[in-house]
Amino acid sequence: MKFSELGLAQELLTAVKQVGFEEATPVQKETIPLALEGKDVIGQAQTGTGKTAAFGLPMLQKIDAEKRVLQGLVIAPTRELAIQTQEELYRLGKNKRIRVQAVYGGADIGRQIRGLKDRPHIVVGTPGRLIDHINRRTLKLETIETLVLDEADEMLNMGFLEDIELIISKVPQERQTLLFSATMPDSIKRIGVQFMKEPEHVRIKAKEMTASLIDQYYVRCKEFEKFDIMTRLFDVQSPELTIVFGRTKRRVDELAKGLESRGYKAEGIHGDLSQQKRMSVLRAFKEGKLDILVATDVAARGLDISGVSHVYNYDIPQDPESYVHRIGRTGRAGKDGMSITLVTPNEMGYLHVIEKLTKKRMSPLRPPSKKEAFEGQIGTAVKEIDELLEQNGLENYIDAASELLENYTAENLAALLVKVVAKDDASAVPVKITPERPLPSAKKGSRGNYDRRSNYRGGRDNRRSKGGYNKGSRSGNKKSGGNDKRGFVIRSKNK
Repeated sequence: MKFSELGLAQELLTAVKQVGFEEATPVQKETIPLALEGKDVIGQAQTGTGKTAAFGLPMLQKIDAEKRVLQGLVIAPTRELAIQTQEELYRLGKNKRIRVQAVYGGADIGRQIRGLKDRPHIVVGTPGRLIDHINRRTLKLETIETLVLDEADEMLNMGFLEDIELIISKVPQERQTLLFSATMPDSIKRIGVQFMKEPEHVRIKAKEMTASLIDQYYVRCKEFEKFDIMTRLFDVQSPELTIVFGRTKRRVDELAKGLESRGYKAEGIHGDLSQQKRMSVLRAFKEGKLDILVATDVAARGLDISGVSHVYNYDIPQDPESYVHRIGRTGRAGKDGMSITLVTPNEMGYLHVIEKLTKKRMSPLRPPSKKEAFEGQIGTAVKEIDELLEQNGLENYIDAASELLENYTAENLAALLVKVVAKDDASAVPVKITPERPLPSAKKGSRGNYDRRSNYRGGRDNRRSKGGYNKGSRSGNKKSGGNDKRGFVIRSKNK
């Protein structure tokens, strides 16, 4: 279903097109019309299915931009989700000049206070920091018309029920409430009964993963080793069309620049790029002018990309459903696909949680050595030379070739040709990737060490490790292109 069929204002439809969304996802198709009617809605759907636009578009349509008062409040469990939501709401609402402010722990509260004094239309925040602002009287909720509880099950699992109740008590009873949750335990249903008025319940069935067609591997390595390991994997595996996922915009920019400096045809895409630039990058990728697209989760959400053979997770996602969304870019239309996740030792807990969700164990992968990567480069160069020879058209160069053969051996000339066609040793070009702050240690099957007021102990706010998923089969099907005796995966291009 097209967004134009949902009853949205033209300003929002223009923004939707600029962001790059094409067709409405199931949760958007089902919930947006209900929310536009002013009904309370409980939406049950996985992360990565477009929930932000599902609640964001109706809320943005309802807001009167001329009234400089707070009209919308979104409560999110983590600082990362709060930031992502704020960014997406800003992009969707910029044609209406909607002002959106994010507030979360672990950040300068003075700066947030100044932002709140500027009278935003929407505030997105984590429970603990919202209460801090309420207690300081820097956040007043008497004018709220739309309240959104995003990932409600996650907030309850993190012990935020009392905080949420306190915040809701400050919001007018005459309001619209939208609640989104991946699961629907009794505690969520009680919130619906207690704080919502005859809510409509929309349940979107979880997507089936084409896991049988996706070979999933991980490489355990240190942060500073990631880039060299990834480029060596490129050289050995010769991926046809590749997406690399990074956790932040800065990461995406640095990875794209680094790959380009090493001779790969790569470009990055994230929310800070202009719409024109985003569309030109996507067009080049779809047309095969780029081999590698580097993207954040937010930028890749909602984009129609097919034909991807490999997905490389440069950073393991903090949210396990984001992993499902990422690797779902490959293995489509009955084709085989491969995903490789680079994971640091302290992030192994996140990998185990992902395995629980996908019900498939990732296979460990030994990174190729410098020598093996070089052999891969040579193999690719020889294939390219074979293709060039098949094109023929060499008649005009035969005389020059004969002269060269009088002075040099055929072996030396052929070696020179291979050297010219093959990429230079990638590791010879130094690339510096700024280290990201690591995810907090997540023990297998646990939800991490959180305190009740939304601050991760140790100074980080709202870091989460999703656990509690039903145990499934831990076995993974080994498919074609599996491990060879050297311990890494070789995937030849289809001719």
